[in-house]
Amino acid sequence: MAGTSSKKRKQRGPNKQHSRGNPQKAHAPRDPRPVRKATARDWIGAARLRTLPLAVTPILIGTGAAILVVDVFHWVIALFCLIVSVSLQVGVNFANDYSDGVRGTDDFRVGPARLTASRKARPKTVLIVALAFFAISALAGLAITIRTQQWWFLAVGAVCIVAAWFYTGGKRPYGYAGLGELFVFVFFGLVATLGTTWVQAFALPQEAWFGAVGAGLLACAVLLANNLRDIDQDRAAGKRTLTVLIGRTATRIIFTLFVLLPFAIAAFLALFYPIAWLSLLALLAALPAILIVWTYRKPGELVVALALTSLTSLAYGAALMWAFIG
Repeated sequence: MAGTSSKKRKQRGPNKQHSRGNPQKAHAPRDPRPVRKATARDWIGAARLRTLPLAVTPILIGTGAAILVVDVFHWVIALFCLIVSVSLQVGVNFANDYSDGVRGTDDFRVGPARLTASRKARPKTVLIVALAFFAISALAGLAITIRTQQWWFLAVGAVCIVAAWFYTGGKRPYGYAGLGELFVFVFFGLVATLGTTWVQAFALPQEAWFGAVGAGLLACAVLLANNLRDIDQDRAAGKRTLTVLIGRTATRIIFTLFVLLPFAIAAFLALFYPIAWLSLLALLAALPAILIVWTYRKPGELVVALALTSLTSLAYGAALMWAFIG
């Protein structure tokens, strides 16, 4: 009887433990080979330079709208607005690297490798770098606040940094609940553009609003391209992006609308500011991006679509700024 009982215990085996984060992570064998430390090139890559035009576009449009109102170029304030926006964008990118890496979401990543997931850098180090860029953004924002005496801007800056962190950070990141595009539209479209205009002109003309919507839509399109590339990996990891929730076809349709609607806005503005027609030249990058999204065969091809959409945003912002000040 004792032998039979012992044999049954062996057959049952140990109780299974449910893994957290990426459900595939528990089954992925750890590569025993040593991992080289991150180089300067790896750190630059982790900053995701392809996304930085999205931080520049709202500053261009917002500054152009401000000059339209006051007919003065406050270049120092505009420069600090740019520092705020770019630092926040880079901080978000490193924060995502850290948060997705420690969760295991990036273990089966299709795009460029992340520092945390690849173990090229310690998670704590990546976190410190993210916080450093958030601090730079906060200091630049504080300088703008002191210069303009718009003290309520401190609250706006704090909300921006909190939103940047909780995109993929915290216990319930909103980027994992299909809300990423909404927050990107609000913060990298409306808040960044209108905030830039306000601190230079203390006014919000309708041109700034139209430009803010265009910038926000293009920023959302970049995020859609990114999430479409990672749809299978995100679904396996339990990351419920908008793309995971609505599927590939609906994502392609929304991406196309988000890329083309800004040009409809520019065409309307061109009725009053003819130079805005030049923004249509950005379609030279936008249309190939749309074509790739609809015809790609390998997820990696969407990296090109992402980069083209980001460049579209920059060209669009530059054309609108020129139209407003021309």
